[in-house]
Amino acid sequence: MLIDSHCHLEYEGLVEDRAGVLARARDAGIGGFLNISTRRSEWNAVIGTAAQEGDVWASVGIHPHEADAHADLGEAALMQAAAHPKVIGIGETGLDYYYDKSDRQVQQALFRTHISVARATGLPLIVHTRDAEADTAAIIEDEMAKGTFPALIHCFTASADFARLMLEQGLTISLSGIVTFKNAKDLQAVAAQLPEERLLVETDAPFLAPVPHRGRACEPAFTADTARFVAGLRGVSLESLSETTTRNFFALFKKAAI
Repeated sequence: MLIDSHCHLEYEGLVEDRAGVLARARDAGIGGFLNISTRRSEWNAVIGTAAQEGDVWASVGIHPHEADAHADLGEAALMQAAAHPKVIGIGETGLDYYYDKSDRQVQQALFRTHISVARATGLPLIVHTRDAEADTAAIIEDEMAKGTFPALIHCFTASADFARLMLEQGLTISLSGIVTFKNAKDLQAVAAQLPEERLLVETDAPFLAPVPHRGRACEPAFTADTARFVAGLRGVSLESLSETTTRNFFALFKKAAI
C-alpha cells in the first residue's frame, strides 16, 4: 500500500470527477490520501471530503501565496479547525519567494503562526518552500529552539545542504513527481541518499504529473509511478519502498492511525 501524502482533491482537475479519481488511485494501490488546504475558504470542503471517505484525511492551513489575504488569521481559527477528528496536519504553509504573491514579512509571520499551532497540537507542519530556503531554515531552527514540533518539507526540490539542515532539525522530506523529471539529476541524487525513516512520497495533484504522465492533470494514482522511480534510485523494490513510506506516514501523522 502507498499513501499520497499531499494532494488537492478540491482543485479543478480532480474535483469534477473525485469519485473516479479516488477509484483509480485505489486500483493503483493507493490506500490513503492527505487532502491539503491552501486557504481558509477551502477548509470546510477539504474536511468534508475526509469525513465522507475513510481513507482520506485533511489538513488546515494557508499557502504562502494566500498570506496577504489571511494576514489577520490567528492561532484560534487554526486550533478550532484542527480539532476535527480527520484533520491530521497543519498547512500547507511556508515561504514562496519565487512568485512573491504575498508580502514576505506577512508570509513569515503567518508561517510562525502555523508553527505555533503545530507545536500546541502535535500535528505535523506541512511546509512549502520555494526560492526561500535560507529564511525557511532560519525560521524552523529558531522555532525549534523554542519548543520542538513535527514537520515535513513537501514537494522537496531544494539542495542537498538544505535537506541536511532539515534532517538535522528532525524534519521528514516528501518527494513528488518532480523527482522523475529528466532535468532533476541533483534532486535524484538527494532522493537516493535520504534516510529511510524520513522519506514520504506525494503527488501534489493536480500538479506536477510524473513521468510517464507529463502534460496531464496529475492524479493520486500516479503516486505509484513516483514511488517506483524512487525505489529504483534507492535500489529497493517498490514493495519495500511502499512499506517504508506508509510506515513513515503513520509515524509522522499519528492522528491518522486513531
